Amino acid sequence: MEQLAGAGQPVDFSLIALFVRASLTVQVVMVILVLASFWAWAIIIQKFIAYNAARREAERFDRAFWSGQPLDDLYDRIGETPSGPAERIFSAGMAEWRRSHRDDGNLIAGVTARIDRAMNVAINRENDRLTRGLPFLATVGSTAPFIGLFGTVWGIKTAFEEIAISQNTSLAVVAPGIAEALVATALGLLAAIPAVIFYNKLSSDADRITGGYEGFADEFSTILSRQLDDE
Repeated sequence: MEQLAGAGQPVDFSLIALFVRASLTVQVVMVILVLASFWAWAIIIQKFIAYNAARREAERFDRAFWSGQPLDDLYDRIGETPSGPAERIFSAGMAEWRRSHRDDGNLIAGVTARIDRAMNVAINRENDRLTRGLPFLATVGSTAPFIGLFGTVWGIKTAFEEIAISQNTSLAVVAPGIAEALVATALGLLAAIPAVIFYNKLSSDADRITGGYEGFADEFSTILSRQLDDE
């Protein structure tokens, strides 16, 4: 931090000026927190877009699934490249269903359990995609305040050292150094608060979406089990 030229000289308290006057350690802390905040917001926006797309795709697939058309026709229409999570889960179950048929038309024993496992694996993959990036939000939410506090403590230490060197304890000398140090804590809270709020929100949304997939998998297994009983 730079020592003031005079007690009556006006001091620039803008964020850029405070950053420039801060010590190197505090500047590094500020940069880390700003980058973490931007990264967290990028994840938040991306997740909102991805979750909305997943909900719309699930609604479209539900309409097609319950439209009354044969499941084999629906599977053939989807093909080997399903376009969304719900279609991938359905395709995983149908692929295992078809592989379980022998050449003579009979089914290999344990088909229901294999179909359930295939769909559970697909659901776990989709859940991993939905929650990817959320641990970073949790990390920012839990560590950013402490990183900011470290910058503040270091900045105050540096400010008191310069006060001792200048032997001037006037408010005009003390205030800029304290203000520079407190910016680090403010940035830490600015990064942490949205990260915590949206981590909880997005985690809840991901659980609901995954719960919908699990509900569909149970219904699909019930349909196949009923068909097995009819054969």
